[in-house]
Amino acid sequence: MKFFVDTAEVSDIRALAEAGLVDGVTTNPSLIAKSGRNMAEVIREICSITPGPVSAEVTATDFDTMLAEGRYLRDLAPNVAVKVPLTEAGLRTCRALANEGTPVNVTLCFSAAQALLAAKAGAAFISPFVGRLDDISTDGMTLIADIVQIYRNYPQLKTEVLVASVRHPMHLVQAAKLGAHVATLPPGVIRQLLKHPLTDSGLAAFLADWKKTGQSIL
Repeated sequence: MKFFVDTAEVSDIRALAEAGLVDGVTTNPSLIAKSGRNMAEVIREICSITPGPVSAEVTATDFDTMLAEGRYLRDLAPNVAVKVPLTEAGLRTCRALANEGTPVNVTLCFSAAQALLAAKAGAAFISPFVGRLDDISTDGMTLIADIVQIYRNYPQLKTEVLVASVRHPMHLVQAAKLGAHVATLPPGVIRQLLKHPLTDSGLAAFLADWKKTGQSIL
């Protein structure tokens, strides 16, 4: 499974990339706004940190402007994946950009039927939002299972399932067990994956025993 980090904070991306934990990055208008930086500058910098796909999202809602924005974003760096919403205009834009060789991440997916439409439109990635479904008392992971099964039924569909709106480590584990291709996680959730009380207590015991020896490795 590929790990994308869901943030526009360059320091977090750089630190996680150095640990080998970043296969790509996803951003959105909210994350760019939170960074307080110029959108084009931050996308270019992120793209210089990781060779993997970096999703940069359009903000227009009509087809013509969405397509123009998508073409602008893809020209910022060779590893930009243009992110479009799962609307009719978004799918038209997806098809046009995909025909030009641009990878497209179709976002805000909340049903298997939407995911099938995105694949038909040539999406490189589909982003189902599991956490937001959980928020309204719907099992987000059931959606992941449905999309994975549908895509497997039709090998000609090359769209990768990119699990988004991940709120906790179990979302990731469940998505991996279901066979999702990618998960995009906030930096904090990636770091939560490292944590286990037995790891902490075991390390403390090893260090305490080593201290008793009075030795030093260096």
